[in-house]
Amino acid sequence: MAEPLFRRVALIGIGLIGSSLARVLRRDSPETHIVACARRAETLEAVRRLKIADETTDDPAAAVADADLVVIATPLSAYAEIAAKIASALADGAIVTDVGSVKEAAIRDLMPAIRDGVHLVPGHPVAGTEHSGPESGFAELFDDRWCILTPPPGTDPSAIAKITALWQLAKMKVVTMPAEHHDRVLAVTSHLPHLIAYTIVGTATALGDDLRSEVIAYSAGGFRDFTRIAASDPVMWRDIFMKNREAVLDVLQRFSEDLTALQRAIRRGEGEVLEDWFIRTRAIRRSVIEAKQA
Repeated sequence: MAEPLFRRVALIGIGLIGSSLARVLRRDSPETHIVACARRAETLEAVRRLKIADETTDDPAAAVADADLVVIATPLSAYAEIAAKIASALADGAIVTDVGSVKEAAIRDLMPAIRDGVHLVPGHPVAGTEHSGPESGFAELFDDRWCILTPPPGTDPSAIAKITALWQLAKMKVVTMPAEHHDRVLAVTSHLPHLIAYTIVGTATALGDDLRSEVIAYSAGGFRDFTRIAASDPVMWRDIFMKNREAVLDVLQRFSEDLTALQRAIRRGEGEVLEDWFIRTRAIRRSVIEAKQA
C-alpha cells in the first residue's frame, strides 16, 4: 500500500471547509490520522457523531503535536492566537497551511509560529456555501474549483508540492500567486459581492414592516441570491473586511464611481448607455460558465 500523502493531519477549526477536507481525507486517504480541534464542546461532539476525525481536542498545541500537516480553518481573527499556541508544539518538518480568504494577513499572523524546519504554505480553496459547522461539510465541495496558494518567497518547493497534491486530491485546480495579488483579485470576485449583498439585504430590513414583508414574500431570483450570500458566517466576513480593508476600499471606490455613472444614465434616460453596459457585463457571465465556475 502506498504511503499516504500525510500521516497525521491536525485541523484547527472544523466548520464547512475543515469538515469537507476531513471528508476528502476519509474518502481518499483513509490511512491518514485526523485530529480535529475546536473551542466549542458541541462542535467536537458533532465531529465525533459524524466520525470525520480520529481524535478531538480543544487544545491547539495538543492537536498539532506530531502532525506532519496543520490546517488552520478558523476565522482570520483567531490566527495570531493560534500561532502563539502551536509554535512550540509543531513537529520538525511540519507544514502549516490555512484556508483563509485574505493571504497577506494570514502570512503576517502565522509567520511567528514558523521556525527553521517548519514550512508555511498559505492556501485559499475558493469554494463554499452559506452554511457553517461540521454538519454542513461534504467532500464534493471542492470539485473543479480553484485553490490559490500564496507561499512566501523562499518556501521549500517540496512543501508547496505536497499542499498542491492535497488540494488536487480534493479535485481542485491549483494555482500559485503572490499574497498581495490574491487579496486584490478576491476583493473583486468575492469580498465586494458579499459587501453588496449584505448592504442590499440590510436596506430591505430597514424598510417599513408592511413593505419588508412584501419584499420577503415576493422575492425574485436576484434578491433570493443576495439573501443566500448574506446568510454567510458573519464572523468570517467581519474578519475578511477588517483584514483586507485596503483592497476592499479600493475596489469599493471603483464600484461607487460605476454606480454613480449608471445612476446618471437612468436619470438622463440614456437607454443606450445602460444597454451597452448590460451587454458587456453579460459576457462576463458567459465566461464564468465556460470556465465551469458557475
